[in-house]
Amino acid sequence: MAPYEVPATKLVEFDQKSLFISACAIAFNPLFWNIVARQEYHNKLLTKLFGGRSQAACYGLAATIFSLGLVRDFLYERALRHQPSYPLLELDEVKYAAYGLIAIGNILVVSSTWRLGVTGTFLGDYFGILMDSIVTGFPFNLTDAPMYNGSTCSFLGTALLYGKPAGILLTAWVFVVYQIALKFENPFTAEIYAKRERERERAAGKVGGKKSQ
Repeated sequence: MAPYEVPATKLVEFDQKSLFISACAIAFNPLFWNIVARQEYHNKLLTKLFGGRSQAACYGLAATIFSLGLVRDFLYERALRHQPSYPLLELDEVKYAAYGLIAIGNILVVSSTWRLGVTGTFLGDYFGILMDSIVTGFPFNLTDAPMYNGSTCSFLGTALLYGKPAGILLTAWVFVVYQIALKFENPFTAEIYAKRERERERAAGKVGGKKSQ
């Protein structure tokens, strides 16, 4: 099969359906898990499907999110293969930077998952499975969103490794999508923990009131 060729002046081949499909997959994943997680929080949708077992339901969602991530990555790589390369992105220095970005991205993602555990990573808060306290150690002492930032680094590193300007464009889209997701996730998660603290304070007040009687 002959290699894919486009005019040298064209950086991104927008006519390729694979580019659009990859962009849709990138946007779909956080949209999916935010909608499903909020349905779980308000209506216990997944817990009911798993027979009242919230822990099992959270693990089920984790497996689904992980699988969707694999599909997204596959579609991203396929999109890059259908796109033109750019000579300046094929320099050795760019390749070294690419490997560095991929390494940084993986370190951020793996270390944050290690810190949070499966339920902490995959929206356990929405299932009522809360962390005892806020995690402040590495990598959270570097960034408050290591999963998202690490994933963005990996996308960019892959784009540079393939030498594809379209990959840089898709990475910018990844960044935008994640920033939008954080605008919804962070306040919602903060309110979940604030609600727990209010409940603890009320419970402590009741106990204190009984002791003083």
